[in-house]
Amino acid sequence: MLIVDQLKKGDRPLQILAGMILASMAMLLAGLWYVQVLSAQRYRNNLQVQSFRTVRVPAVRGKILDRNRTPLAENRPSYNLNLFLEELRPLFRAEYVNHVRKDYLAARPGLTNVPRSDVPALERQARYRVVSNLLFTVSSSLNDPRVLIEKHFHNHYDSQRSLPYPLLRDLSAPQVAAFTERSSHLPSLDLDVQPTRAYPQKSLAAHLLGHLQRDDAPESDEEIPVKFLLPDYAGVSGIEKFFDKELRGLAGVRSVLVNSMAYRQREEMLVEPQPGKNVVLTIDFFIQQATERALGGAESQARGAAVVMDVSNGDILAMASSPTFDPSVFLGPIPYEEWERLIDPKLLPQFNNAAYGQYPAGSTFKIIDALACLEAGELDPEEIYHSKGYFQMNGHGRPIRDTAGEGEFNFEKAFYLSSNPYFIEHALLIGPEKLVEMGLRFRLGERTGLPTRQEAAGYFPPAGRLRSLDGTPWTPGDTANLAIGQGDIKVTPLQMVCMVAAVANGGTLLQPRLVAQIEPQENPTPENITTFPARVVRGDLRVSKRSLDILAKAMLADVENPIGSGRRAAVPNFRVCGKTGTAQTPTKEYVVWFVSYAPYENPRYAVAVVITGGSSGGGTCAPIAREIYQAIARRESMVQPPRPSLAGNP
Repeated sequence: MLIVDQLKKGDRPLQILAGMILASMAMLLAGLWYVQVLSAQRYRNNLQVQSFRTVRVPAVRGKILDRNRTPLAENRPSYNLNLFLEELRPLFRAEYVNHVRKDYLAARPGLTNVPRSDVPALERQARYRVVSNLLFTVSSSLNDPRVLIEKHFHNHYDSQRSLPYPLLRDLSAPQVAAFTERSSHLPSLDLDVQPTRAYPQKSLAAHLLGHLQRDDAPESDEEIPVKFLLPDYAGVSGIEKFFDKELRGLAGVRSVLVNSMAYRQREEMLVEPQPGKNVVLTIDFFIQQATERALGGAESQARGAAVVMDVSNGDILAMASSPTFDPSVFLGPIPYEEWERLIDPKLLPQFNNAAYGQYPAGSTFKIIDALACLEAGELDPEEIYHSKGYFQMNGHGRPIRDTAGEGEFNFEKAFYLSSNPYFIEHALLIGPEKLVEMGLRFRLGERTGLPTRQEAAGYFPPAGRLRSLDGTPWTPGDTANLAIGQGDIKVTPLQMVCMVAAVANGGTLLQPRLVAQIEPQENPTPENITTFPARVVRGDLRVSKRSLDILAKAMLADVENPIGSGRRAAVPNFRVCGKTGTAQTPTKEYVVWFVSYAPYENPRYAVAVVITGGSSGGGTCAPIAREIYQAIARRESMVQPPRPSLAGNP
């Protein structure tokens, strides 16, 4: 009891210390009583109104690559300026008390208090003023003044208050630097980096790639109960659409703790997003670029398409449609002028002419005529046929004109000058059934099996009893029209490149392959790579080597003969075999073609070109094909670094 004895003896310093200790204990007890008794109900209420909110966090989208891993669609960092609304509550309150409330009362003399029914609207106005002023100040300092869209802000505050408000999106590098310098004065703002879709080659292969559109509520197999969704995108056409599930990956889940005012308290990632997979195409960037460049030079900005195929395995090396578009314009608001261009009813930039365009085949169908007549034994390649320069059915009716003119024709000359009377005469000799049967061996009137399934089937008379498309009985006039690729027949450029590739490779009709494999973005192994097989056979032409050899020499003459209709497709040291075609649609619009393969001695490539509104197949399409073959020849001469082979190649 030494301390008590000292206190009794009047030890003044010790008495003061003891008094301070007693006072502190008394204050502590009083505080505990206040918290546990007087404030217990308030803390209990706060705990009851706090809640966790789950947020869907999109994964990084996979890339789309060409056969050499050149990116056609990838992701780039997007720097966004986010505003944390919970940190602005003092400013909201100050704006309400000092300005909005005062203005309200000043406009109503005699009123001393704001009616309770009007308070929410005035608080709403105060919040908008604070954020609007902040946006204008910040954006002006970044040399990009912006005005806050009131509806967007209120919608976010009412439904997604626990998430940061995106004040500015996709800042440029100078803007990021400028904000970083001033960020210490703006504690409520945060610079956030998010991946966004980018198409580094702009419009290259746009119709193949397709495009994305905003999709904040995706339908997917993700079994994650979420209440909020961050901005996301979904494919709506092309590769982006058909392989959207693989490209998109699996979203993650973030948990956000909010208070009774729905403001964020803290957050944590519950499930990490799993990035999407890469899609590797069979497209060759160099050849695709050259094809689009050649197609873009076609006369009068006409609609058209060009397809390049490897005749040995069916790989699509280029598929171009003109006019085209930039897929990136769909990632944000589209300017009015650009939207008007995209929906132009004549040029149809969004329409994939290569896979969906359906056209009369014109004289390119004479390839099928030739094989049908040769196989039927009704065509002697050396026999001379005298043409009057036109063909008239049974000596009366409207004559079918002919650009080859009057003269004496054997098979090769009739082919390279594209004599209509010659081929009509021989088609009538063998009969329409054999002509149609040969066309069906090329699977005309069917989809080719493009892996994205985004293609048209065209039209070709079915097997069995022949009738016209309108249901009327088949006539010799229908046979004459079919022989020159007119009438009811409709083909796509993709079908035609498959046709000429089958002629080039010895009679095997192949399914076109556009996608080589799907692989993870990181650490791809044979076990986690999905491979699409090459050289998938759709059918066998069942034609003799003799017939194919005769046809090949005629196709070579079409290009190499000085007066051949396809002479403008000739490439030195890269011998091209081809066939031109010109047809007319019911609307009197000309459709011109050039279908071909090369080199003659060892065929490796097939090219089909079509233009609507062109002058002729030889004048419009053959020069386009020449540019493509020149690029292919340059590509073959390049010294390329070793690269992973596309799985499935023979």
